[in-house]
Amino acid sequence: MNTNRAFFALGLTLLVGACGPTVTSYTDAESPKRLKLDTATTQLDLHFVPGSAALASGDAAHLRATAASGGIAPSDRVTVATAGTPYLAKERFGSVSAVLLHYGIVPIAVAQDVPPNHALVMVERTLVTLPPCPDWSKRPYSDFDNQPASNFGCATETNLGMMVASPSDLAGGLPLAPAAGHPAAAAVNRYLNDKVELPTANTALPIAVQSSSQGANSGSGTGTGGSQ
Repeated sequence: MNTNRAFFALGLTLLVGACGPTVTSYTDAESPKRLKLDTATTQLDLHFVPGSAALASGDAAHLRATAASGGIAPSDRVTVATAGTPYLAKERFGSVSAVLLHYGIVPIAVAQDVPPNHALVMVERTLVTLPPCPDWSKRPYSDFDNQPASNFGCATETNLGMMVASPSDLAGGLPLAPAAGHPAAAAVNRYLNDKVELPTANTALPIAVQSSSQGANSGSGTGTGGSQ
């Protein structure tokens, strides 16, 4: 009798074990959905005319050529440190910004020790490699281990990697700066005084087309005021 009970207990144990997850069950660690980031940093040393905010002619030409050739791109994180008094350093940063903005590059001013009459332009470029998606490595039918599908997370990570404007933002965020109060207050003031500046019709935005027709109606006296 005891032998039968032992065999029954052994069979029940094997049956329960077969229903649970096994050691070889699929886990997300086998195929993680993560973006791969590779970052490289380059620097440009610029010279100013002593005591002024004017870039040396050769350095200005070199900066323009670097931006035009793609050595500095709008998707890069560009920081600029300038030497001089606070006012002169700000003017010198403006001179560098004026060159870069022509190519759609928006630099960020940083505080750093720089030799007199110099500016240091630091360019951080990040390459994003998408995860290997789609991923159907896990068997599609249920295996009772309560694990997500192997393709779970593919869409989110892939979309993020493809849509990010500045890949360096994925490697590290930017410091939060004080809010620009003047533009915000000006926008509220225009709204309260019914002087909102709508986009022009050639921007191909629906609001632009609608606003042009509304303007025609307003001119004929049939439109409605925006302040109602």
